[in-house]
Amino acid sequence: MNTKKMLVAALSVVVAGSVLLAGCGQKDSKAGEKKEGATYKFRLAESNPAEHPVTLGDKKFAELVAQRSNGRITIDVFPGAQLGEEKAVIEQVQLGAIEFTRVSASPLGEFNKQMSVFSLPYVFDSEQHMWKFLKGETGEKMLNDLQPSRMKGLAYYTGGARSFYSVKPLTSIDSLKGLKIRVMQNKINMEMVAALGGSATPMPAGEIFSALQTGVIDGAENNYPTFVAQNHYQAAKHYILDAHLRVPEVLLMSKATWDKLSPEDQKLIKQAAWDSVDYQREVWAKTEKEAEAKIKEAGVTITEVKDLKPWQAAVKPLIEKYSADFKESLAAIDAARK
Repeated sequence: MNTKKMLVAALSVVVAGSVLLAGCGQKDSKAGEKKEGATYKFRLAESNPAEHPVTLGDKKFAELVAQRSNGRITIDVFPGAQLGEEKAVIEQVQLGAIEFTRVSASPLGEFNKQMSVFSLPYVFDSEQHMWKFLKGETGEKMLNDLQPSRMKGLAYYTGGARSFYSVKPLTSIDSLKGLKIRVMQNKINMEMVAALGGSATPMPAGEIFSALQTGVIDGAENNYPTFVAQNHYQAAKHYILDAHLRVPEVLLMSKATWDKLSPEDQKLIKQAAWDSVDYQREVWAKTEKEAEAKIKEAGVTITEVKDLKPWQAAVKPLIEKYSADFKESLAAIDAARK
């Protein structure tokens, strides 16, 4: 019996010591209290290739976070959809299984209706106009309004301007009449192509190249870097610069992960996200020029649109149809022109 009592006493001392050690190094042991100076290792899911200008923006963000936290917070970027395709990754971020990702603003309209305003054609006059809006109060509000969907919007990256390209000549808006144009699986995008006289054909991005080669579609629409990266310029030799859409990219964080951080670390990460934006825009501009030179060398005919009025007039009923849905955002976009 004495032996048993001695064993119980010894175990009690070990347990007490373990509890004491577990409490060491924490600023406050109260339940729910965030630890200061905690070490974190996070993952960022990216669907673009490793050297894509958007991926390079991700890497700059991760670099700034590591520097400013003295290596305490590290973010590993996984390009090329290593962690899954966009839709699946968004779900994982909502669950907190993946801490960060970068996605187009388009699919985020499912979680914050105002994000779908970027699907409306010709609402931005230029890249500068778009950024004045994004950096304003409404742009920031759109990021914050993702929180009820368990995501924290950190910052925007540029995705350039999307224009039409085709296997057939494109010289004006009339050239689109009757053409089968691939669009993103988005109702507004489909209505836009119809308004411009084309036949909208939604399909996954990975099927576009073969569809252009086989005649399943006549054309598609995207920015210069993607036009080159996906080798579409090898099949579609006509590109018209109508710049109908400017859809920004969004750097996202899991709300569950965000809530675990101290206010100081939240501020550090948010600031690093916005501070990576200028670098990403510079890299994008450089890549865009390189892509333009490459497609010209490959014999692609590039047509500039000197008068957008016919294009804007064609989609005016579409803008009016959705104006009530995006009243606040469209007013802010209009104010950003001044």
